Amino acid sequence: MVGRILAIAGNTYRENIRDKVLYNLILFALIMIFSSLALGQLTLGNESKVIIDLGLSGISIFGMLIAIFIGISLVYKELEKRTVYALLAKPVHRHEWILGKYLGLLFTLLVNIAVMTVGLALAMLYTGGIQAGGYVRLLPAVYTIFLSLALITALALLFSTFSSPALSAVFTFFLWVIGHFGADLRSFAELTKSAPVMWLCRVLYYVLPNFSAFAILDSRSILRGTGYLQSIDPWAIWWATVYCAIYCAFLIALGISIFMRRDFK
Repeated sequence: MVGRILAIAGNTYRENIRDKVLYNLILFALIMIFSSLALGQLTLGNESKVIIDLGLSGISIFGMLIAIFIGISLVYKELEKRTVYALLAKPVHRHEWILGKYLGLLFTLLVNIAVMTVGLALAMLYTGGIQAGGYVRLLPAVYTIFLSLALITALALLFSTFSSPALSAVFTFFLWVIGHFGADLRSFAELTKSAPVMWLCRVLYYVLPNFSAFAILDSRSILRGTGYLQSIDPWAIWWATVYCAIYCAFLIALGISIFMRRDFK
């Protein structure tokens, strides 16, 4: 079972790295990171902060685009080409196929994030003035971005099991946007005087993905010791990891359940 899942994951990764859209997104992300060098020159004493903030934003945004545009086509593309029919005719279970696709895209994202992180580190090195510990503290910030992308990938894969690529992209993107306003939704539930609205807001707050749970690190934690005093909270990173694992497991299980009920005859 594990061998079949890893084989599907490896094949998915090889298919993804041949996608021209993937290279275009990585190129734009690296351009955005290095263009922050020019923007940093316009600031007064905050050059490193601007570069890191723009770099992390670029990794997050372009990583999200990669997760959505590739994730929404993982299932649909196989159905359109009818390659899934021949694959499922072999001793490969449907849940193994879904898990393999998901792991393959996660590995693709991991490689792309690593490339963009190296680009950001080179930009930081070029500016200088950043302590050696800043490069180490960059890793937890990138890790939390990867957790959010893992959740986006699970959402895109779930929608791709029963919807078209266009609708899957719209659904995933809107959930990504809404997921950044979870705290506002909870605050609105506390302020409203309508019991049904308060109940609905609370349900949505706990049911919808909370992407703000991954926005716990920025340039203030990376530049700690150079005038910025925010420290890294290991418990916040641990909670974000647990939350991501539980939510992704639920989404993948739901996607497998839907895919198992599809009729390919």
